[in-house]
Order: sequence, then C-alpha cells, then structure tokens
Amino acid sequence: MRYKGVVFDKDGTLIDFHATWLPVYRFSALAVSNNDQQLADELLSQHGYDLETDRIIGGSLLAAGNNREIGIAWSKHLPGIENEAQIEAICTRLNHLFQQQGALHSTPVNGLQTTLRELKQAGLKLGVATSDSYQGILSTLQSFDVISVFDFLCGYDSGHGVKPDPGMVMAFCDEFSLEPAEVIVVGDNRHDIEMGKNADAGLCVGVLTGASTRGELEEIADIVLDDISGLGGLVLHQT
Repeated sequence: MRYKGVVFDKDGTLIDFHATWLPVYRFSALAVSNNDQQLADELLSQHGYDLETDRIIGGSLLAAGNNREIGIAWSKHLPGIENEAQIEAICTRLNHLFQQQGALHSTPVNGLQTTLRELKQAGLKLGVATSDSYQGILSTLQSFDVISVFDFLCGYDSGHGVKPDPGMVMAFCDEFSLEPAEVIVVGDNRHDIEMGKNADAGLCVGVLTGASTRGELEEIADIVLDDISGLGGLVLHQT
C-alpha cells in the first residue's frame, strides 16, 4: 500500500511540547487562580506536572487532554465555581489564554519546515489533528510559515470528535477520498496512536518531541522516531 496522506498531532509533534506548553500552562494556571501561586501549582501537579523532573507526564491530562477537559478539571479546584455557566467561562478563558500564550512560546521541532515541504512536494495530503482548538492551530503554527502546507486542519472543536476516537482521521480520509490504510498518523502521545489504530490507519508513528518516553510509545506505535524529520525515509522512498 502506498501512503498518500499524513495526519499529524500538533503539540509534541509539530511543536516541541515542553518548550511550548510548560510556560503556557504556568501562566494560565496562575491567571485562573487569581495569582494564587499555591493554587496554580496544585492545578499543574494534580494533572500531570512532575516538579522533580520539570516535565509533564506522558498520558496525563496536561499531556493528552483537550482544552475543554483541562478547563473542567481545573474548575474543580477553583473557589467559587459552582455551576455549568461558571465552568464554561473557565473553559472559554483557557481557550483564549492558550491561544495567546501558545503564540508567544511556540517552538518548532527539528526539521519542521523542511520535512513538511518534502512530504508536500512528494504529493502527499497533509493534515493536523489536535486536542487544541482550531484557532490554537493557527496561533501556534503561524510564525513558522507552514499553515499553507496543510490541506486539513482539525481541532477538538471542529466537529469531528476527540482523541482517541477515529473521527479526525476519518474526516481527513473523507475529505480527500483516501482509504485509512493509505494514511500515516503521527503523534507523541498514546491517544494519538490509539486514534490512528481506531481508524485503521496504515501506519502509526510515535515521536519523542513530546511528553511520552520511547518505551511508552513502543508499546503501541508501529515505529518510534526521534522527531518528524525521520518521516522522509519512511515515505519518500516507498515503492
């Protein structure tokens, strides 16, 4: 089977997860905590931040959850949040904070532009499927001159379901009349790989630019690469 499309996760796959999201999460946690540092630290530590390693744990809410899931979880720790309207307000505020801070701190992975353009020039359709919002895709990638390379952009709020359900990959396939077996799914977290597996993607590739370790990804991915620059050898020389 010749691969005709690639669906990328965004955070930890196209952008360096910790360089980008640790400052975003720290700023946002302090903002919704009304500058209560102890409460902000609790929001982070209770949902995946490891103080000893200064990293987000792979598979945790902060590594794998979508913006709304994080907003709901953080709301449970915040004083005065008692009803659905208040929870929705926190989710909306976090969306804005993540977009704003993501644009400020977004850090590309090794070979981002070169790899995407190589794949595009080889005739592959390229897509993004992220647990961030659709606007978050634009905010975090706009500085790197790669938005136009993609044929398909999908956030958790784009109407195609959330990870690890297969909806985002299936929507990509439907858009370009591709069979799932013709598509590669690339991600840094278990839920990315599970999304690909649930969609019966032809190849599910893990990358180490996110929160997960090689061992964690090797348990489920078909192959694990240091970063997306290794995709060229997989795709561009296929027969």
